[in-house]
Amino acid sequence: MNMKTVLILLVLALATIFALVCVLLTRGRAPSTCQHQPQEQEDADDGQSLVFADLTPEEMVQVVRYLQGNLGVQLVDASRAKPSDNCIASVDVQVPAKAEVLRFLDGGGARPPREALAVLYFGNQPDPNVTEYVVGPLPMPAYHRDVTVQKYGGKVPYHRRPVTGKEYVDINALIQQELRKAPRFLDACCESDGTDLAILTTAPRGFKSGDRATWFVLFHSTAGTGYYLSPVGLEVLVEHGDLHVSCWRLHQVFYNGRYFASMGDVEDAFVANLLEVVRIKKPQAKAVLGSMRPRHPPGSPGPLQYEPQGPRYSIRDNRVTFQGWSITFGMNPNSGPRLFDIRYRGERIVYELSLQEALALYSSNCPGGMSTRYLDGSFGIGRFAYELVRGLDCPYTATYVDRHYLAESETPKTNQNSLCIFEHDAALPLRRHFSDSQSLYYGGLRKNTLVIRAISTLINYDYIWDFMFHSSGAVEVQVHATGYISSSFLHGRGTDYGNRVGPHTLGTMHLHHIHYKVDLDVDGQLNSLETQDMGYELVKDPWSMQNTIERPYLCRKRLEREDEAAFPLNAPMPRYISFASPKPNKWGHPRSYRIQITSFAGEHLPTSSPMERSISWGRYQLAVTRRKEEEPTSTSIYNQNDPWTPTIVFADFINNETITNEDLVAWISVGFLHVPHAEDIPNTVTVGNGIGFFLRPYNYFDEDPSVDSPDSVYFSSEQDVGACGANPLACLPPAITCAPHLPPFHYGGFLNL
Repeated sequence: MNMKTVLILLVLALATIFALVCVLLTRGRAPSTCQHQPQEQEDADDGQSLVFADLTPEEMVQVVRYLQGNLGVQLVDASRAKPSDNCIASVDVQVPAKAEVLRFLDGGGARPPREALAVLYFGNQPDPNVTEYVVGPLPMPAYHRDVTVQKYGGKVPYHRRPVTGKEYVDINALIQQELRKAPRFLDACCESDGTDLAILTTAPRGFKSGDRATWFVLFHSTAGTGYYLSPVGLEVLVEHGDLHVSCWRLHQVFYNGRYFASMGDVEDAFVANLLEVVRIKKPQAKAVLGSMRPRHPPGSPGPLQYEPQGPRYSIRDNRVTFQGWSITFGMNPNSGPRLFDIRYRGERIVYELSLQEALALYSSNCPGGMSTRYLDGSFGIGRFAYELVRGLDCPYTATYVDRHYLAESETPKTNQNSLCIFEHDAALPLRRHFSDSQSLYYGGLRKNTLVIRAISTLINYDYIWDFMFHSSGAVEVQVHATGYISSSFLHGRGTDYGNRVGPHTLGTMHLHHIHYKVDLDVDGQLNSLETQDMGYELVKDPWSMQNTIERPYLCRKRLEREDEAAFPLNAPMPRYISFASPKPNKWGHPRSYRIQITSFAGEHLPTSSPMERSISWGRYQLAVTRRKEEEPTSTSIYNQNDPWTPTIVFADFINNETITNEDLVAWISVGFLHVPHAEDIPNTVTVGNGIGFFLRPYNYFDEDPSVDSPDSVYFSSEQDVGACGANPLACLPPAITCAPHLPPFHYGGFLNL
């Protein structure tokens, strides 16, 4: 072996050693942390979105102080107020009139004064009532005006007020007092002395205006699990309408198909061996029906979505911008999420998009279940939107926003991280085509959307509220239902009203109906409603006159009046319904936005029902009315406890006014019938339980606006598809070499309850 060969081998050996050292040194090294690049604000806002902003805690405090010092009556903190006291029930922002807001946003007018809406319960008066005041200007209030009569046509009777937390505490104390009258029965039926039973309210509360009598359903309660699946068969009817708690009484008792006048009567029947008792053992934590505790240790982590260069959206105050979209967001403590001034490419599409109500109407052969029609707005859809769990309720790297409210207290509360905003990769093309003829190429665009989400926990159910904004100019609204089903004790012919899901548990059938307000402003405020659908016409073939062909044709119609634009629930509806501008696009068609509904609603309550008018919005899957400042909402928090004389009747909005070239509002109902089944244990899953609607551009643009997306991909057979310059997807491997920076997991949702 000569010297040259030795040197060559030595060089190769050194190179190999160097390469191995490099691999070993870098193998365990974590990739660099992704560097966020700040997003430029897409357009100047100058704080204009704050005209819609929810109240700050500081503003709420100032309103409370003003009311305490200027009403001339003693106010008791609602958290400890008796029905015979005066108290501040809630304080929320008073959104200015639309005309004032548009003068400010579009016409260079003055900023409208910032005001609050305060709801007060006046129990310490000769004529107890609920009064609403507008208080302003904020941040230092100097005036208040009573708007109750202006809004509702008269005073709001005191019995219509929602039940407060303090009222529930007093009711529970009364029930516990009554349960102590039947110790032997409780021990036999439930292995309980009553103190460990959970008590669930129903609603409405009676059969006629003025009633305040509620059925309460009793369940076994086990720490760390949902009690809703463990009914013990006992239900009690409590009359709690009197101003004085000492006058409240337990009016009736239901157990296992029988009715009694009191718990004492139940005890007497049991002792006399005249009562059939179903003996239910106290559930153990490890085996309780409905436990959500994991049954297996954690596996390897699943896929993680992250932004290599940080979020591509920008949030300032109550406004988010993303690839041409601009949305102002907020939260009504009663009715939940509300969006304003939704713009795409600088043009307003929607002035207001807001949740109005969530109805859950139940069945059962037990009194509590069969009488339940929850109107969740009266409980507080926004108020009970709690902190979201990072990495499960929303992507780990989403932006989380706090929401503040003042309800049943003189002190504001904060639901931290209770609204999330994120860009979502749907792992689905928004559009694509592979060309295999003439020329060979591929073109496509990922379906990335901006999502605004909140989740409300309303006793047993959890509602996931999503508002999504697509690069095609479409808005998508979805709600998913999850959480626990409510249940009844299984007895008699219970399976006529649901399915058995446990030893003594009937999963009771019910329907979910959700109502939204959509104030579309398509290329201006003045719009008309147009429908399009298809028909077939039988024609002779022009090239073969002895033959005929069934040719589809387009049926176009402009609806002139509100009655034509009220489409009954579950009835056939034109497949295309659009808000149309008088202005055309490039091709001569009216610039329009189409409403497309996805719903599987159950049957609406018969109109013969004495309480139907309180939920008359549920008659319609879609109703379009002229916008009126005096018709801001389709329902009222007062409708729950007096559905027989409802404070707001949506059906009265529809009075056959003209809807041609007017400022119009679409009122949309979506829903589904839920017959609980074994797979709803422990929880109802979101799969198949999602409903909603789209607002889709229909000739609004001259072409699909997503063609301008910087995320578009195109390459041909003649290009080097692996070259970064020719194909953005080829840029990913060298560019995405960083690891996401994940903040430490934290959850404070159990605080501040």
